[in-house]
Amino acid sequence: MHSTIVYDRPGRLRLRCGQYAFDQRQAPGIEALLMGEMGVEQVTACSTNGSILVLYRGTARARILERVAAIRRDTIPAAPQETVQGLQEIDNWFWNRFAWMVVRRALFRFILPSPIRMAVTLIKALGYGRAGLHSLFRGRMDVSVLDAASIGAAIAQGSYATASSVMFLLSLSGLLEEYTRRRTGTALRQSLTIHVDQVWRVEENGREESIPMASLQVGEKIRIRCGSLIPVDGKVTDGDGMVNEAAMTGEPLAVHKRPGSVVYAGTTMEEGTLTVEVTALSGESRISQIVEMIEESENLKAGVQSRAEHLADAIVPLSFLGALGVGAVTRSLTKALSVLMVDYSCAIKLSTPIAVISAMREAATHKLMVKGGKYLEAFARADTMIFDKTGTLTAACPQVTKVIPLAGYSRDQVLRIAACIEEHFPHSMARAVVQKAVEENLQHEERHAQVEYVVAHGVSTQLYGQRALIGSYHFIFEDEQIPFPQEEKELVERETAGSSALYLAIGGRLAGVICISDPPRPEAAQAIQELRELGIRQVVMLTGDHENAARSACRQMGISQYRAQVLPDEKATLVARYKEGSAGVIMVGDGINDSPALAAADVSVAMKDSSDLAREVADITLLSADLRDLAVLRRLSRRMLERIDRNYRTILSFNTALLLLGLGGVLRPTTTAMLHNLSTMAIAAGSMRLYLKEEDGKRQTKQTALPASRQGSGRRRGSL
Repeated sequence: MHSTIVYDRPGRLRLRCGQYAFDQRQAPGIEALLMGEMGVEQVTACSTNGSILVLYRGTARARILERVAAIRRDTIPAAPQETVQGLQEIDNWFWNRFAWMVVRRALFRFILPSPIRMAVTLIKALGYGRAGLHSLFRGRMDVSVLDAASIGAAIAQGSYATASSVMFLLSLSGLLEEYTRRRTGTALRQSLTIHVDQVWRVEENGREESIPMASLQVGEKIRIRCGSLIPVDGKVTDGDGMVNEAAMTGEPLAVHKRPGSVVYAGTTMEEGTLTVEVTALSGESRISQIVEMIEESENLKAGVQSRAEHLADAIVPLSFLGALGVGAVTRSLTKALSVLMVDYSCAIKLSTPIAVISAMREAATHKLMVKGGKYLEAFARADTMIFDKTGTLTAACPQVTKVIPLAGYSRDQVLRIAACIEEHFPHSMARAVVQKAVEENLQHEERHAQVEYVVAHGVSTQLYGQRALIGSYHFIFEDEQIPFPQEEKELVERETAGSSALYLAIGGRLAGVICISDPPRPEAAQAIQELRELGIRQVVMLTGDHENAARSACRQMGISQYRAQVLPDEKATLVARYKEGSAGVIMVGDGINDSPALAAADVSVAMKDSSDLAREVADITLLSADLRDLAVLRRLSRRMLERIDRNYRTILSFNTALLLLGLGGVLRPTTTAMLHNLSTMAIAAGSMRLYLKEEDGKRQTKQTALPASRQGSGRRRGSL
């Protein structure tokens, strides 16, 4: 695909492919293709002008340009039409309904004759009257009773317009709530959809046939090759390969798969070819269960919303008593109705849920999926945040951190030789070695013989007449029986603590060790600093890594508290311990092993590529890979509480003033009712305003790329 660079800065690249380069359904497919490139953090494709915005780390720029150039329009995977159109259809549904309500009300008030308006109002009021009577028969004096009484009192006084206004506001609140529920569920489906259009089905005779993903059935076999996204849950029946399961477990290193192994939808084939028998289709394994759980739990109300409704219900008897008392003292039905017509509960009941719903909807626009209003409140009030390390605070992108030369070899020789051998293979640790050699400009010509690759073990080749091996501890010392002197073993164990290691052996001797670790996310330190500024008193990291690795990671991110070598079942115990004496604990994790700790916290957050189990357990899910979204959510949730408190004060002061003016005879009941309803409408409308200004939602991308002079360098052939 031809493209033009319109913006090019370290870490941020914008390309323009032309207005008709791809359509709306193909935009998610382009995003998925580019997200598969190492170092790519975020991709946004816009079909309107053919724009592709890519945020990346390190030297991924050259790979991004190569990948875009290789894309052909007819091979771009397309998202299902219903997914792309879903949000737009819901938006259209809402605005059509809203417009119809407004138009119908205008027609009702200004066109229909007065007798017909009165009749329609009476018919609508019957529904509220039935709800009020139902509450009374159940022994409850709640807001439904007051709604019915207020509407009935307005009708008794002949103020049909006032009664109609109250019912209009209640209908509008119901419409907003239904709109938010529908849009949230659809946004979740869109974010989790696996964009695979065609799969290769394996027939009984071994032949392959390309079929639409939609026609694939459980029990059929498909073939998945290097670089492909696995679209289903299944069992490996043939082949050998390495699968990146970061989306399932949060672990950055690929996992060896052989016949009998299980693979999961949303994971990626890094190398090899597998034949997989389908056990669960993508909708069943990755979307349906999560969305179903969210739909069941989204009605969980915030404590502040529940308290508002209880407060509104508690005020109802006081409103009736006040009206009766004023009527008894003044012998004036007008003044008694003034008290009844001006109540606090209507505005409280409407404005608080609208404020909560608006906050949840705005969170979704920032790619933050919140399962219920009460979790926003808990997130705002908590003062302790606990992070898992791997895949949460770290980038899940292996990098070379240290090279240990042995047997007379220099550091550069070890890295140069390793890169020369490893550049033939696509797995993540090999890419980390090659990338490190590129960064250090270690050029070389290829002088080794043809290599032999053993999946999940290592590489064997001939170099200057000697046998050269590179691979895991098991491959080098157990399979190949390379000697490991005690002195060297102690040195290597000390230097590689907390890191994964690749061992290089030449001529039957250990020549060097390359340490590979998962570095902190580039924005992690900034995110933690912002969270502290927003009232998070304690930031804690839990990890199964060694002490040295944990201490080093915390030092880079500005975390003072951590626990190393923590087992999965111990995380939940530690979370429970931190809950004692705190205002609330937030747990942030991504893997299956984090699920008990997520469940134990007051509010839990799952990362974008979390395991399905972690997503199900978590109360909030980040739909982007940026930890600074936690600060965005903290800011939004705190402003939600501030707005609700401000609404309470406004409702209390304004309605008290109306009540006093009505008792003093300054305002008639119809006037106080009108002003009361106008204030309720204004407060409800104010509760729908955005919480975050544009600059609050913007994230300043940390520039971590190489100097511009070296951005253009791609993978180079190595030299010995």
